Amino acid sequence: MTVVDPATGRSRFVIVPAAYVFLLREAPGGATEVLLQLRRGTGFMDEHWAAAAAGHVERGETAEAAARREAAEELDVVDLDLRFATAMQRTAHDLPIDERVDFFFTARSWRGTPRIVEPTKCADLRWYALDALPDPVVPHERSVLEGLRRGDLPALSHFGF
Repeated sequence: MTVVDPATGRSRFVIVPAAYVFLLREAPGGATEVLLQLRRGTGFMDEHWAAAAAGHVERGETAEAAARREAAEELDVVDLDLRFATAMQRTAHDLPIDERVDFFFTARSWRGTPRIVEPTKCADLRWYALDALPDPVVPHERSVLEGLRRGDLPALSHFGF
């Protein structure tokens, strides 16, 4: 989506911010697992596995506050020990809104038992080892998960360029 800058008369794109939370845990044997949801009924990447909690940052809200809100709304978990993972500049030139900044967080502790709160948008919720992810995973999220698995996720990442 583009808008015209009234000061210059030039077109510029609008960035859509979103926050993602990957809940992580250590499985018996030491493997790191991530909680993923199976998207359904959302109109975007349905039937793909994705972060268990994610959504747009609302006006006047920080990315961290959005991550906490989404985790409470979508999983019924609170008091997350959020850790910043990466900010991703992302584009998909074939979509009407194609410029995004995604803020990814991890959490290894929280209060509550994760559960499906929005069954019209989430068909399943499962733990997967980072080295044995299901297929398909939303592509830009898979990129972050692979960086977490390898331990080389940069603070600023890019997808779609």
